[in-house]
Amino acid sequence: MYPSAAKAIWDFEGIFCTSRHIPGVKFAGLIHPGILGCAPSAEVLATWNQREGELIAANRLEDRDVALPPNPTNVHAGTADAELKAKIGKEGARTIPGRPEHGGNCDIKNLSRGSKVYLPVHVDGAKFSVGDLHFSQGDGEISFCGAIEMAGVITINFKVIPNGVADLGLKSPIYIPGPVEPQFSPGRTIYFEGFSVDHNGKQHYMDVNVAYREACLRAIEYLRRFGYNDYQSYLLLGCAPIQGHVAGIVDIPNACVTLSLQDELFDFDILPAAFPHEKKDRGNCAFETGVTMGRVVDGTGKNSEFSFGGGMTYKQGGEVGGGKKEEESVAEKTANLVLGSSVV
Repeated sequence: MYPSAAKAIWDFEGIFCTSRHIPGVKFAGLIHPGILGCAPSAEVLATWNQREGELIAANRLEDRDVALPPNPTNVHAGTADAELKAKIGKEGARTIPGRPEHGGNCDIKNLSRGSKVYLPVHVDGAKFSVGDLHFSQGDGEISFCGAIEMAGVITINFKVIPNGVADLGLKSPIYIPGPVEPQFSPGRTIYFEGFSVDHNGKQHYMDVNVAYREACLRAIEYLRRFGYNDYQSYLLLGCAPIQGHVAGIVDIPNACVTLSLQDELFDFDILPAAFPHEKKDRGNCAFETGVTMGRVVDGTGKNSEFSFGGGMTYKQGGEVGGGKKEEESVAEKTANLVLGSSVV
């Protein structure tokens, strides 16, 4: 919906930050690494490539990447010889997603100072890596590179737990957050609800991604009344310490999520009780040269007709691979159920 390149520059003042591009906002950072994990073994790496390859092969959507396979182009292989470099390009996993076997790029904002993380070790020496430091980030980092990125130094203490993977049943990392976290008053926080019904009114099945996007859109729409444009609000939700929660994932067809927006982020009252609010000129975020406002795309595109929630996709009619007749479409099945229920 917000395809234009945009940014906000943040200035640090002790533990707080402000931005000339999103005026009227000030908050304390919760510094954390976006990436943290141990290296996979050859067996774990093969598992990643197999299961993600199967997902890619099963994808029927046009122009949508559902996972990214190993890429031999521009391989970062250090001092490896040509043979090893070719092997890395053919088998090396992309580090975009986090994965259950080792953690990785999970962007967990509460994994901050004083936290403890329990990670599976798959190779001698663990080959631990950490990086992608954020001064602050909202849950979900919704604008992709939406956190406030920063340089820094991390001090980490390590302890090896013999047989820890087996004793803890560690199929994915466990963490205990530290005692350092910005505090906000519950009574000064607005929660926006989102459901598996997209902004065009299309029903999806238990799709948490759709629900969270809709909750974010409700917050963006709410902030318009104060003078913020959509791109300013979009960037703010990506980097301020907003909280996203899954409220319900058992009541078909809708998952329900909530997104919090703290009144104390702003130097004016945003609570509904303070209406009517004064709408002011809040300036603008930064765009590429010659661009004064980012594009807003209301349509969702052909691929958004499909839902991935609950492991179900909307099926298209007609022939599929191997010439087999595909199952009836969701619309056809719904119509048949409705017609069938009306017969006495």
